Amino acid sequence: MGGPPLYLIPEHELHVKNHICEGDSVKKSGKLKRGLFIAMMSVFLISIVASDAASPLGGEKRPILSPDNFKGKTAYTYQIANEIPDVLDNIYCYCHCQKHSGHKSLLSCYTDKHAAFCDVCQNEAIMAYELYKQGKDIKTIKKMVDEEFGR
Repeated sequence: MGGPPLYLIPEHELHVKNHICEGDSVKKSGKLKRGLFIAMMSVFLISIVASDAASPLGGEKRPILSPDNFKGKTAYTYQIANEIPDVLDNIYCYCHCQKHSGHKSLLSCYTDKHAAFCDVCQNEAIMAYELYKQGKDIKTIKKMVDEEFGR
């Protein structure tokens, strides 16, 4: 390794010299960084997808609309929301209104007129209510709704 001492070589030339001298280690380092980046992005994307159904929901504070404002199946589901708000507040809504309407949970759909026009919201609420009447706990109801609607 002849030539001037490294402290006398200008920094920009040293950078080039190091890449030339290191050869394969530069290639390995780049592959390692690329692999690490891909692994980190994979974990990040998996966590986003998993968070839709697996994350704890809830925290809806707005009042639920009265079923008296609606008719038929719609009124029935708004009645369900008024009867079991704690259950619906723990369920993810698979019309994905959390993403497009800023909803926190299935219960959020019943704080406005969203559920009145959405079969997914209504069908989830009915399923949750039927399971609730069978004596299932919130964790089991959530799991069964996720299995049914998260396809």
